Amino acid sequence: MVTGVQTTDATETGTETVTVSVVGATGFTGGELLRLLAGHPKFDIQQATSRSAAGKSVGSKHPPLRGSGLRFTDPGDLESVDVLFVATPHGVSMDRIDEFFEIADTVVDLSADFRLDSEGQYDEWYDGHTSPEYLEQAEYALPEINRENLAGADLIAGGGCNATATILGLYPLFEHDVLAGGEQIVVDVKVGSSEGGAGGGEASSHPERSGIVRPYAPTGHRHEAEIEQFLGTSVAFTCHAVDMVRGASATAHVFPTGPVSKADLWGAYRESYEDEPFVRLAGGGSGVYRYPEPKAVAGTNYGDVGFELDPSNKRVVVFSAIDNMMKGSAGQAVHAANVALGFEETAGLEFAGLHPVGAP
Repeated sequence: MVTGVQTTDATETGTETVTVSVVGATGFTGGELLRLLAGHPKFDIQQATSRSAAGKSVGSKHPPLRGSGLRFTDPGDLESVDVLFVATPHGVSMDRIDEFFEIADTVVDLSADFRLDSEGQYDEWYDGHTSPEYLEQAEYALPEINRENLAGADLIAGGGCNATATILGLYPLFEHDVLAGGEQIVVDVKVGSSEGGAGGGEASSHPERSGIVRPYAPTGHRHEAEIEQFLGTSVAFTCHAVDMVRGASATAHVFPTGPVSKADLWGAYRESYEDEPFVRLAGGGSGVYRYPEPKAVAGTNYGDVGFELDPSNKRVVVFSAIDNMMKGSAGQAVHAANVALGFEETAGLEFAGLHPVGAP
């Protein structure tokens, strides 16, 4: 932990700010973090690091931040701050976590490095873990399922975007005993090209990506580990890359072992989400946007969730949609940090989206 850093008392006075920096700030998620933090009433950005762009203006990589005056700095020149947001590829944070805690009191990691509970899970789903002693300390960043444990947390682990969409859709069914566990659940997720990151390679280039509906993880997607961890059940999970930039849209086919009514479903989803500031129910009403879709949440921290009951096939179909870089990454991280630090949960995240809007 940092010693000698002057931590401001924002929760007591309601006016002062805390200092923050972003590691890995040139990527898409790093840019979204900076955009949110720049408009946040409690966060004061100190540094945005990048090896490749050190010395350049942040606006040269992230157009919404033109005129901010902030420049990228080398990650070797990190200075002490209250909160450090880390938006680096998998494997970086676990190797540098001791260094990060010498720099900051609170670390919010957006990679997969601390999402899972055990070293054994990393051996199974990733390539092992170099700092497993931190796994018990880390708290999953999705407030809708982990709010109580996030309060006061000093190591926050961002959820995967596909896992976030899936968990938000299915969580009420387990939380309110609509499902007993062990049911067959098939999940298909459609994702935008920004999931591949700023350096996504050939598969994310426009000529290759345009017009596609391409399976890219038919089985064995790593996010299955998060889903199983937080829902307590396994799912048959497939991802498709589709022709959109932002967004993740999950459709889950659930086959309950007992009778389920529409009243059961509405009761479970309302009980779970009616007081949540960033989850909205879209349950098949009237109009064009009858069900959740990424276009309706683009640029926001909202997750839209809906469902339909199929009695003839004894099936529940659950829909959920998020912006993968917001609710699935940067927005979730800021929301979790707000909870951890005792700030207003919606601070810096009030943008409600645009309509009409082009393809997300």
